[in-house]
Amino acid sequence: MDMKRSYYEDIELFKSGVILFWTIVFLFVLFTFPLFMSDYALYLLNLIMVYVIVSVGLNILVGSTGQISLGHAGFFAIGAYATVLLITNLQIPFFVAIIAAAFIAAFFGFILGLPALRLEGPYLTIATLAFGLAIMHVIGHTEFFGGRQGLMAPPLDLGIPQLGWSFVLSSETSKYYLVLIITILMVLFAINILKTKAGRAFVAIRDSDIAAEVIGINLTMYKTLSFAVSAFYAGIGGGLFAFVLGFFDPFTFNLILSIIFIVMIVVGGLGSVMGSITGAALITYLMYDLFKNVNEAPYVGPLFVAFSERWMTITGMDNFNYIALGLVMIGIMLFEPLGMFGAWIRIKKYWKTWPF
Repeated sequence: MDMKRSYYEDIELFKSGVILFWTIVFLFVLFTFPLFMSDYALYLLNLIMVYVIVSVGLNILVGSTGQISLGHAGFFAIGAYATVLLITNLQIPFFVAIIAAAFIAAFFGFILGLPALRLEGPYLTIATLAFGLAIMHVIGHTEFFGGRQGLMAPPLDLGIPQLGWSFVLSSETSKYYLVLIITILMVLFAINILKTKAGRAFVAIRDSDIAAEVIGINLTMYKTLSFAVSAFYAGIGGGLFAFVLGFFDPFTFNLILSIIFIVMIVVGGLGSVMGSITGAALITYLMYDLFKNVNEAPYVGPLFVAFSERWMTITGMDNFNYIALGLVMIGIMLFEPLGMFGAWIRIKKYWKTWPF
């Protein structure tokens, strides 16, 4: 275990020169991706980064504070709808709109965090689940939000319409760089917030809220703050998601999406920012790319199609999408309960002590 000798060592962003070097290499690769990737690959990377933002925020709530949420698709929807409606109806610039949408989501997160003061475990889960379902149905039955027809995102303009300044991002490459920069900023903010007084209070509440209260931590403030911060991240992700997807309807933000968010952080590793990133990347790739083409796999593809048509009430390869995701999560829980980040820790410890 790496021993910390001072507070300043603990709050360092890069623990060593090696980590700094590989971080620079990784960022260089990310910024050069558009030079040799197809538009579909960039679209997939945009989706991955949007889900990374949501997963990092959700992990602050679930992994660091110990509060469960099955309603994050609701915050995600609030971010998407609020961003688009603020831009189309009020002509608000994109950056102002997405930040305002994130604060609206954070406000609802604060309200939802109030039951967390008295509810725990499955009872809190049911409360957040009810919130997510309520948001989906309220949006679907309200004409102002487009109802069941959904909304079409306007052109992504980073300019200021009131001043006549326009800077429209129309290509996947330009959207990629925007989403990448925002993702980097949100990840850095999450890493730093967990090292602050608030972040340490979150961890104390996760370990024992009674002990945390005894040592002077305000449970009301920090539990609601955790919900608000997590919802803020979901709001930012939702605002970007609207423009990456282009069109969305209320049923895009269903219960399955909330469960997938949970799967991402569990597979990646609870309480870890890096685990949130790897988990979101893996699950998004499996959902949108690998498992989508399983019917084209040699030999087994036709067997999957025949099995789906014969034995499943709804035919199609989406059946195997969810089955495969479930199997991945079960496998992670059985063989590596700490997730992908836990596996990385085990590998790192092994090589540090090798050959002893």
